[in-house]
Amino acid sequence: MLLIASFTSFGFVRAFSALQRNAVYYWHAREPSGLVFLGLVTAVVAALAVLVYFAIIGHDRSREVRERNRDLTCLAKNIYYEARGEPIDGQYAVAEVTLNRVASKHYPNTICDVVYQENFDVIRKRNVSAFSWTELDVSPPMNKDLWHRAWKVAEEVYDDEAEPRVEGALFYHSRYIRPRWSRRKRPIAKIGNHVFY
Repeated sequence: MLLIASFTSFGFVRAFSALQRNAVYYWHAREPSGLVFLGLVTAVVAALAVLVYFAIIGHDRSREVRERNRDLTCLAKNIYYEARGEPIDGQYAVAEVTLNRVASKHYPNTICDVVYQENFDVIRKRNVSAFSWTELDVSPPMNKDLWHRAWKVAEEVYDDEAEPRVEGALFYHSRYIRPRWSRRKRPIAKIGNHVFY
């Protein structure tokens, strides 16, 4: 009982020190039954410490897995809805722009916040999304094969396993339009139906 009280009130380190002192005492007193009891208590305390440690590590790991899945879902959706009909290099480029924005101090610092970012447009007098598909209320049904390809691209870019296609690019638009903002930007590449800046 005294051991449990010392464990809870003084912490693990002090309890472990007390166990060591008791072990030395029992060893010198040559009381084998006391040593057996002390050994059992030490084993129980060590087992509890290991369980608590792995419970904390497991909790952190599951949080990391949830965050990764959320990030990959937002990134894959952005690739899918922005570039599913584009060549594969165009899909990698859209993913790169998304992550370049996350890395930039001028944009939100999570993938989902970048993908769903809205800013007030003075000309249109309403919030405008950074990516056009997020403004639409209705999404077309997903093509399973194209979704899997977008997910694979998202994983490779997220894990930094893909060669850069548009290094440093923060913007892009379709070739068939010429937005006013693009006149002040330096074009980096034209891939499929998009121009990257």
